[in-house]
Amino acid sequence: MLSFEKISEHEQVVFCNDEDTGLQAIIAIHNTTLGPALGGCRMRPYANVDEALEDVLRLSKGMTYKCAAADVDFGGGKAVIIGDPDTDRSPELFRAFGQFVESLNGRFYTGTDMGTTPDDFVHARKETNCIVGVPEAYGGSGDSSVPTSLGVIYGLKATCKMLYGTDSLAGKRYAIQGLGKVGFKVAEALLAEGAKLFVSDINQEALLEISMRSEQLGGSVKIVAGPDIYEAEADIFVPCALGGIINDETIGRFKFEAIVGSANNQLLHMKHADMLRDRGILYGPDYIVNSGGLIQVADELYGPNKERVLRGTKAIYETLTEIYLQSDIRGISTHEAANDFCEARIESRKKRNSFFSHNKRLKWQVRN
Repeated sequence: MLSFEKISEHEQVVFCNDEDTGLQAIIAIHNTTLGPALGGCRMRPYANVDEALEDVLRLSKGMTYKCAAADVDFGGGKAVIIGDPDTDRSPELFRAFGQFVESLNGRFYTGTDMGTTPDDFVHARKETNCIVGVPEAYGGSGDSSVPTSLGVIYGLKATCKMLYGTDSLAGKRYAIQGLGKVGFKVAEALLAEGAKLFVSDINQEALLEISMRSEQLGGSVKIVAGPDIYEAEADIFVPCALGGIINDETIGRFKFEAIVGSANNQLLHMKHADMLRDRGILYGPDYIVNSGGLIQVADELYGPNKERVLRGTKAIYETLTEIYLQSDIRGISTHEAANDFCEARIESRKKRNSFFSHNKRLKWQVRN
Protein backbone atom coordinates (compact mmCIF):
# COMPACT_ATOMS: atom_id res chain seq x y z
CA MET A 1 0.00 0.00 0.00
CA LEU A 2 1.30 3.44 -0.93
CA SER A 3 2.31 5.57 2.04
CA PHE A 4 4.42 8.67 2.60
CA GLU A 5 6.70 6.58 4.79
CA LYS A 6 7.80 4.61 1.74
CA ILE A 7 8.98 7.69 -0.11
CA SER A 8 10.14 9.86 2.79
CA GLU A 9 13.82 9.15 2.07
CA HIS A 10 13.46 10.47 -1.50
CA GLU A 11 13.46 14.08 -2.64
CA GLN A 12 10.76 13.65 -5.25
CA VAL A 13 8.55 10.89 -6.67
CA VAL A 14 6.53 11.63 -9.81
CA PHE A 15 3.65 9.47 -11.06
CA CYS A 16 3.20 9.83 -14.82
CA ASN A 17 -0.02 8.97 -16.66
CA ASP A 18 -0.88 9.65 -20.29
CA GLU A 19 -4.26 8.33 -21.41
CA ASP A 20 -3.61 8.72 -25.14
CA THR A 21 -0.52 6.49 -25.21
CA GLY A 22 -1.30 4.31 -22.21
CA LEU A 23 1.85 5.48 -20.42
CA GLN A 24 2.02 4.65 -16.73
CA ALA A 25 5.39 5.47 -15.23
CA ILE A 26 7.09 6.50 -12.02
CA ILE A 27 10.17 8.71 -11.75
CA ALA A 28 12.02 8.67 -8.41
CA ILE A 29 14.68 11.21 -7.49
CA HIS A 30 16.53 10.02 -4.41
CA ASN A 31 19.30 12.55 -3.79
CA THR A 32 20.74 15.46 -5.77
CA THR A 33 23.55 16.49 -3.43
CA LEU A 34 26.16 15.63 -6.06
CA GLY A 35 24.16 17.03 -8.98
CA PRO A 36 21.07 16.29 -11.08
CA ALA A 37 19.70 12.77 -10.68
CA LEU A 38 20.84 10.23 -13.26
CA GLY A 39 19.43 6.76 -13.79
CA GLY A 40 18.00 4.49 -16.44
CA CYS A 41 14.38 3.76 -17.28
CA ARG A 42 13.23 0.16 -17.20
CA MET A 43 9.99 -1.25 -18.61
CA ARG A 44 8.31 -4.25 -17.00
CA PRO A 45 4.79 -5.66 -16.66
CA TYR A 46 4.67 -4.98 -12.93
CA ALA A 47 1.80 -6.70 -11.14
CA ASN A 48 0.64 -3.41 -9.63
CA VAL A 49 1.71 0.15 -8.82
CA ASP A 50 3.08 -0.82 -5.40
CA GLU A 51 5.47 -3.33 -6.98
CA ALA A 52 6.65 -0.72 -9.48
CA LEU A 53 7.09 1.84 -6.70
CA GLU A 54 9.15 -0.54 -4.57
CA ASP A 55 11.42 -1.19 -7.53
CA VAL A 56 11.97 2.42 -8.53
CA LEU A 57 12.61 3.54 -4.93
CA ARG A 58 15.19 0.80 -4.38
CA LEU A 59 16.90 1.37 -7.71
CA SER A 60 17.06 5.17 -7.38
CA LYS A 61 18.67 4.94 -3.95
CA GLY A 62 21.22 2.53 -5.40
CA MET A 63 22.03 5.08 -8.10
CA THR A 64 22.92 7.67 -5.46
CA TYR A 65 25.60 5.36 -4.10
CA LYS A 66 26.70 4.29 -7.56
CA CYS A 67 27.20 7.89 -8.71
CA ALA A 68 29.11 8.72 -5.54
CA ALA A 69 31.37 5.68 -5.92
CA ALA A 70 32.05 6.51 -9.58
CA ASP A 71 32.82 10.13 -8.63
CA VAL A 72 30.52 11.64 -11.24
CA ASP A 73 28.71 14.90 -10.56
CA PHE A 74 25.24 13.38 -10.50
CA GLY A 75 22.81 12.16 -7.92
CA GLY A 76 20.57 9.12 -7.84
CA GLY A 77 17.35 8.66 -9.75
CA LYS A 78 15.47 6.01 -11.69
CA ALA A 79 12.33 5.59 -13.77
CA VAL A 80 10.05 2.63 -14.42
CA ILE A 81 7.36 2.20 -17.05
CA ILE A 82 4.56 -0.22 -16.22
CA GLY A 83 3.98 -2.31 -19.33
CA ASP A 84 5.09 -5.23 -21.45
CA PRO A 85 7.96 -4.12 -23.70
CA ASP A 86 6.93 -6.72 -26.29
CA THR A 87 3.40 -5.37 -26.72
CA ASP A 88 3.12 -1.90 -25.14
CA ARG A 89 6.20 -0.16 -26.53
CA SER A 90 5.57 2.65 -29.05
CA PRO A 91 7.29 5.85 -30.25
CA GLU A 92 4.34 7.89 -28.93
CA LEU A 93 4.62 6.33 -25.47
CA PHE A 94 8.28 7.29 -25.18
CA ARG A 95 7.61 10.79 -26.46
CA ALA A 96 4.99 11.15 -23.74
CA PHE A 97 7.55 9.87 -21.21
CA GLY A 98 10.04 12.42 -22.54
CA GLN A 99 7.55 15.20 -21.84
CA PHE A 100 7.32 14.15 -18.19
CA VAL A 101 11.12 14.08 -17.93
CA GLU A 102 11.26 17.58 -19.42
CA SER A 103 8.73 18.81 -16.86
CA LEU A 104 11.35 18.19 -14.16
CA ASN A 105 13.44 21.00 -15.65
CA GLY A 106 16.81 19.24 -15.64
CA ARG A 107 16.54 17.52 -12.25
CA PHE A 108 16.55 14.06 -13.87
CA TYR A 109 18.50 12.52 -16.75
CA THR A 110 17.65 9.06 -18.05
CA GLY A 111 18.23 6.45 -20.74
CA THR A 112 17.95 2.76 -21.45
CA ASP A 113 17.66 0.01 -18.85
CA MET A 114 16.03 -3.41 -18.65
CA GLY A 115 13.17 -3.68 -21.14
CA THR A 116 14.04 -0.49 -23.03
CA THR A 117 16.43 0.20 -25.92
CA PRO A 118 18.53 3.18 -27.05
CA ASP A 119 16.13 3.64 -29.97
CA ASP A 120 13.24 4.19 -27.54
CA PHE A 121 15.06 7.23 -26.23
CA VAL A 122 15.63 8.62 -29.69
CA HIS A 123 11.87 9.23 -29.56
CA ALA A 124 11.97 10.55 -25.97
CA ARG A 125 14.78 12.93 -26.97
CA LYS A 126 12.39 14.71 -29.33
CA GLU A 127 10.67 16.05 -26.20
CA THR A 128 13.63 16.60 -23.85
CA ASN A 129 17.40 17.02 -23.88
CA CYS A 130 17.67 15.14 -20.56
CA ILE A 131 18.45 11.84 -22.27
CA VAL A 132 21.67 9.79 -22.29
CA GLY A 133 22.75 6.57 -23.98
CA VAL A 134 21.29 7.17 -27.43
CA PRO A 135 23.00 5.57 -30.47
CA GLU A 136 26.20 7.17 -31.75
CA ALA A 137 24.36 8.27 -34.91
CA TYR A 138 22.30 10.58 -32.69
CA GLY A 139 25.27 11.98 -30.78
CA GLY A 140 25.47 9.29 -28.11
CA SER A 141 28.56 7.53 -26.80
CA GLY A 142 27.85 4.03 -28.05
CA ASP A 143 27.50 0.62 -26.44
CA SER A 144 27.70 1.02 -22.65
CA SER A 145 28.40 -2.71 -22.20
CA VAL A 146 31.97 -2.02 -23.36
CA PRO A 147 33.02 0.13 -20.36
CA THR A 148 30.83 -1.95 -18.03
CA SER A 149 32.68 -5.15 -18.95
CA LEU A 150 36.02 -3.33 -18.74
CA GLY A 151 35.10 -2.17 -15.25
CA VAL A 152 34.46 -5.79 -14.25
CA ILE A 153 37.92 -6.70 -15.50
CA TYR A 154 39.48 -3.92 -13.40
CA GLY A 155 37.44 -5.14 -10.44
CA LEU A 156 38.75 -8.66 -10.96
CA LYS A 157 42.31 -7.34 -11.17
CA ALA A 158 41.92 -5.46 -7.88
CA THR A 159 40.47 -8.59 -6.29
CA CYS A 160 43.30 -10.82 -7.52
CA LYS A 161 45.80 -8.29 -6.16
CA MET A 162 44.08 -8.42 -2.77
CA LEU A 163 43.89 -12.23 -2.68
CA TYR A 164 47.05 -13.33 -4.46
CA GLY A 165 49.42 -10.36 -4.39
CA THR A 166 49.27 -9.86 -8.17
CA ASP A 167 46.62 -8.36 -10.40
CA SER A 168 47.28 -10.87 -13.17
CA LEU A 169 44.10 -12.69 -14.23
CA ALA A 170 46.01 -15.65 -15.68
CA GLY A 171 45.98 -19.07 -14.09
CA LYS A 172 42.72 -18.58 -12.20
CA ARG A 173 39.34 -20.27 -12.51
CA TYR A 174 36.23 -18.10 -12.98
CA ALA A 175 32.56 -19.09 -12.83
CA ILE A 176 30.55 -16.72 -15.03
CA GLN A 177 26.77 -16.63 -14.64
CA GLY A 178 25.22 -14.96 -17.67
CA LEU A 179 26.70 -14.42 -21.13
CA GLY A 180 24.79 -11.34 -22.18
CA LYS A 181 26.43 -8.24 -23.60
CA VAL A 182 28.60 -7.71 -20.52
CA GLY A 183 29.20 -11.30 -19.41
CA PHE A 184 30.29 -12.41 -22.87
CA LYS A 185 32.85 -9.59 -23.15
CA VAL A 186 34.20 -10.43 -19.69
CA ALA A 187 34.50 -14.09 -20.69
CA GLU A 188 36.40 -13.17 -23.87
CA ALA A 189 38.84 -10.99 -21.93
CA LEU A 190 39.48 -13.75 -19.39
CA LEU A 191 39.99 -16.36 -22.10
CA ALA A 192 42.56 -14.08 -23.73
CA GLU A 193 44.44 -14.25 -20.41
CA GLY A 194 44.40 -18.05 -20.56
CA ALA A 195 41.82 -18.46 -17.81
CA LYS A 196 39.69 -21.53 -17.14
CA LEU A 197 35.98 -20.71 -17.24
CA PHE A 198 32.82 -22.33 -15.95
CA VAL A 199 29.84 -20.72 -17.66
CA SER A 200 26.06 -20.90 -17.48
CA ASP A 201 23.33 -19.18 -19.45
CA ILE A 202 19.81 -19.94 -20.68
CA ASN A 203 20.92 -18.91 -24.19
CA GLN A 204 22.36 -22.01 -25.85
CA GLU A 205 23.75 -19.98 -28.75
CA ALA A 206 25.82 -17.85 -26.37
CA LEU A 207 27.21 -21.01 -24.75
CA LEU A 208 28.15 -22.44 -28.12
CA GLU A 209 29.74 -19.17 -29.23
CA ILE A 210 31.91 -18.78 -26.12
CA SER A 211 33.09 -22.38 -26.55
CA MET A 212 34.15 -21.54 -30.08
CA ARG A 213 35.86 -18.36 -28.92
CA SER A 214 37.88 -20.34 -26.38
CA GLU A 215 39.44 -22.30 -29.26
CA GLN A 216 40.51 -19.01 -30.88
CA LEU A 217 41.62 -17.13 -27.75
CA GLY A 218 43.00 -19.88 -25.57
CA GLY A 219 41.90 -20.80 -22.10
CA SER A 220 39.14 -23.33 -21.58
CA VAL A 221 35.37 -23.35 -21.10
CA LYS A 222 33.19 -25.82 -19.25
CA ILE A 223 29.43 -25.40 -19.58
CA VAL A 224 27.43 -26.09 -16.43
CA ALA A 225 23.67 -26.27 -15.94
CA GLY A 226 21.97 -23.21 -14.38
CA PRO A 227 22.12 -23.58 -10.56
CA ASP A 228 25.21 -25.80 -10.72
CA ILE A 229 27.25 -22.63 -11.28
CA TYR A 230 26.98 -21.97 -7.52
CA GLU A 231 29.00 -25.12 -6.83
CA ALA A 232 31.59 -24.73 -9.59
CA GLU A 233 35.19 -25.47 -8.59
CA ALA A 234 36.24 -21.90 -9.36
CA ASP A 235 38.34 -19.33 -7.53
CA ILE A 236 36.10 -16.36 -8.35
CA PHE A 237 32.38 -16.18 -9.07
CA VAL A 238 31.41 -13.59 -11.72
CA PRO A 239 27.62 -13.01 -11.64
CA CYS A 240 26.51 -11.12 -14.76
CA ALA A 241 22.81 -11.94 -14.88
CA LEU A 242 20.22 -11.97 -12.10
CA GLY A 243 20.11 -10.04 -8.85
CA GLY A 244 19.45 -11.57 -5.43
CA ILE A 245 21.66 -14.57 -6.18
CA ILE A 246 23.63 -14.21 -2.92
CA ASN A 247 21.11 -15.50 -0.41
CA ASP A 248 20.53 -18.01 2.39
CA GLU A 249 20.27 -20.92 -0.03
CA THR A 250 23.25 -20.18 -2.29
CA ILE A 251 25.87 -19.00 0.20
CA GLY A 252 26.23 -22.45 1.69
CA ARG A 253 27.00 -23.86 -1.75
CA PHE A 254 29.79 -21.41 -2.62
CA LYS A 255 33.36 -22.69 -2.77
CA PHE A 256 34.66 -19.43 -4.21
CA GLU A 257 37.29 -17.16 -2.69
CA ALA A 258 35.66 -14.03 -4.13
CA ILE A 259 32.57 -12.73 -5.92
CA VAL A 260 33.01 -9.94 -8.47
CA GLY A 261 30.49 -9.34 -11.25
CA SER A 262 28.22 -6.94 -13.09
CA ALA A 263 24.76 -8.11 -11.97
CA ASN A 264 22.79 -5.49 -10.06
CA ASN A 265 21.66 -6.06 -6.45
CA GLN A 266 23.51 -9.35 -6.02
CA LEU A 267 22.88 -9.41 -2.26
CA LEU A 268 19.33 -10.44 -1.46
CA HIS A 269 19.65 -8.70 1.93
CA MET A 270 22.33 -6.66 3.70
CA LYS A 271 22.96 -9.55 6.12
CA HIS A 272 24.36 -11.63 3.28
CA ALA A 273 27.38 -9.33 3.02
CA ASP A 274 28.23 -10.23 6.62
CA MET A 275 27.64 -13.90 5.90
CA LEU A 276 30.12 -13.74 3.03
CA ARG A 277 32.69 -12.09 5.29
CA ASP A 278 32.16 -14.75 7.96
CA ARG A 279 32.85 -17.43 5.34
CA GLY A 280 36.00 -15.66 4.13
CA ILE A 281 34.57 -14.84 0.69
CA LEU A 282 35.74 -11.47 -0.64
CA TYR A 283 32.82 -9.56 -2.19
CA GLY A 284 33.24 -6.74 -4.72
CA PRO A 285 30.17 -4.49 -4.19
CA ASP A 286 28.25 -4.62 -7.45
CA TYR A 287 27.49 -0.92 -7.76
CA ILE A 288 31.22 -0.20 -7.80
CA VAL A 289 32.24 -3.06 -10.09
CA ASN A 290 29.53 -2.41 -12.71
CA SER A 291 29.80 1.38 -12.84
CA GLY A 292 31.61 1.59 -16.19
CA GLY A 293 28.36 2.10 -18.11
CA LEU A 294 27.29 4.86 -15.74
CA ILE A 295 30.66 6.58 -16.17
CA GLN A 296 30.15 6.56 -19.94
CA VAL A 297 26.60 7.95 -19.99
CA ALA A 298 27.45 10.59 -17.38
CA ASP A 299 30.43 11.69 -19.45
CA GLU A 300 28.25 11.79 -22.57
CA LEU A 301 26.52 14.91 -21.30
CA TYR A 302 29.80 16.80 -21.62
CA GLY A 303 30.32 15.49 -25.17
CA PRO A 304 31.38 11.86 -25.81
CA ASN A 305 35.06 11.28 -25.05
CA LYS A 306 36.37 7.71 -24.90
CA GLU A 307 39.64 8.72 -23.24
CA ARG A 308 37.79 10.31 -20.30
CA VAL A 309 35.57 7.26 -19.99
CA LEU A 310 38.58 4.94 -19.97
CA ARG A 311 40.25 7.03 -17.25
CA GLY A 312 37.13 6.92 -15.12
CA THR A 313 36.67 3.18 -15.63
CA LYS A 314 40.28 2.47 -14.66
CA ALA A 315 39.58 4.22 -11.35
CA ILE A 316 37.32 1.30 -10.39
CA TYR A 317 40.54 -0.57 -9.56
CA GLU A 318 41.64 2.04 -7.01
CA THR A 319 38.17 2.51 -5.52
CA LEU A 320 37.63 -1.21 -5.01
CA THR A 321 41.11 -1.61 -3.53
CA GLU A 322 40.31 1.14 -1.01
CA ILE A 323 37.02 -0.58 -0.11
CA TYR A 324 38.81 -3.87 0.48
CA LEU A 325 41.41 -2.21 2.68
CA GLN A 326 38.83 -0.33 4.75
CA SER A 327 36.81 -3.51 5.20
CA ASP A 328 39.90 -5.34 6.44
CA ILE A 329 41.10 -2.54 8.73
CA ARG A 330 37.68 -1.90 10.30
CA GLY A 331 36.53 -5.50 10.45
CA ILE A 332 33.32 -4.84 8.52
CA SER A 333 31.80 -6.23 5.33
CA THR A 334 32.92 -4.77 2.02
CA HIS A 335 29.32 -3.74 1.37
CA GLU A 336 29.24 -1.67 4.56
CA ALA A 337 32.66 -0.21 3.76
CA ALA A 338 31.43 0.77 0.28
CA ASN A 339 28.29 2.43 1.64
CA ASP A 340 30.36 4.37 4.20
CA PHE A 341 32.78 5.44 1.46
CA CYS A 342 29.92 6.79 -0.66
CA GLU A 343 28.14 8.51 2.22
CA ALA A 344 31.38 10.24 3.25
CA ARG A 345 31.88 11.48 -0.33
CA ILE A 346 28.32 12.82 -0.49
CA GLU A 347 28.73 14.58 2.84
CA SER A 348 32.04 16.15 1.79
CA ARG A 349 30.54 17.51 -1.43
CA LYS A 350 27.52 19.21 0.14
CA LYS A 351 29.24 22.58 0.00
CA ARG A 352 31.17 21.91 -3.19
CA ASN A 353 28.49 21.21 -5.80
CA SER A 354 26.20 23.98 -6.99
CA PHE A 355 23.13 22.19 -8.32
CA PHE A 356 21.72 25.11 -10.23
CA SER A 357 24.91 26.26 -11.94
CA HIS A 358 25.78 22.65 -12.78
CA ASN A 359 22.34 22.05 -14.21
CA LYS A 360 22.39 25.19 -16.35
CA ARG A 361 25.82 24.30 -17.70
CA LEU A 362 24.63 20.84 -18.72
CA LYS A 363 21.53 22.14 -20.46
CA TRP A 364 23.58 24.68 -22.39
CA GLN A 365 26.08 22.02 -23.49
CA VAL A 366 23.54 19.49 -24.74
CA ARG A 367 21.66 22.16 -26.67
CA ASN A 368 24.68 23.80 -28.34
